[in-house]
Amino acid sequence: MAFRGWKWLLLLGRQYTLGKVWRSRRGGPSLRWKRCCHWSAGKSLDPEVRAFLEENTEVTNSGHLTPEIRLRLLTPRCRFWREKPDLWPYGDPFWAIYWPGGQALSRYILDNPRVVKGRSVLDLGSGCGATAIAAVMSGAAQVLANDIDPIAGMAMILNCELNHLNPFPITIKNIINSEAGNWDLIVLGDMFYDEQLADGLHHWLQKCIRIHQTEVLIGDPGRHQFLSHSIRSQLHKVIEYSLPEYTRQENHGLTSSIVWSYQPSNSLEDS
Repeated sequence: MAFRGWKWLLLLGRQYTLGKVWRSRRGGPSLRWKRCCHWSAGKSLDPEVRAFLEENTEVTNSGHLTPEIRLRLLTPRCRFWREKPDLWPYGDPFWAIYWPGGQALSRYILDNPRVVKGRSVLDLGSGCGATAIAAVMSGAAQVLANDIDPIAGMAMILNCELNHLNPFPITIKNIINSEAGNWDLIVLGDMFYDEQLADGLHHWLQKCIRIHQTEVLIGDPGRHQFLSHSIRSQLHKVIEYSLPEYTRQENHGLTSSIVWSYQPSNSLEDS
């Protein structure tokens, strides 16, 4: 099966599996900014994994909304665009796709650095790390990237190197439903692909806002699971971007991606 077909499985089916993994990996009871990091500046990568990622991804900054950011991604010129998915040794590479919600968030941050400048930022479900990279480029005081896939964490370090940045702290664990972290801003893109995961996100983000007055920005191209969820009534559109043709082709006809501000009512109960 070519990777295009594999990616379509990721979009339609395997994200359900990933949703279950997110739900099953609960964060610990004492999450703190400086104590939850699995990777940080100066930490070396496994040479074998580094070599595999460098050999089987392409460095690119074209076909996406953020040409300022170079990333290692799976493209038609990569071996695994054509190989059978089961031959990839590290689990489904969601991080190797620059999803449209993340593209919109990254573009918005680069165009509006005031959103992150001097602030602490959590990039939830960071994937390739593009939005975290955009936050660093735009002057964020602290950036923490979070993903449940350890290979994503390694890929983020490589992507920091590509963009001449010191690696930001990265945590590889499910922090949803953990203690509400004290961040100025939480950004998350393309996370509403599973109803139960969406419910957990809704509750946890709501708690972060209530306890710490955290600002939340969500990137999504208008997937059904997102538009049909109850969170939609508490979102305010910030900006909509037309997707480049390459990204449209990758995402089977999605033409735009939106950044939303999440502003839940104070009357919602925290249960």
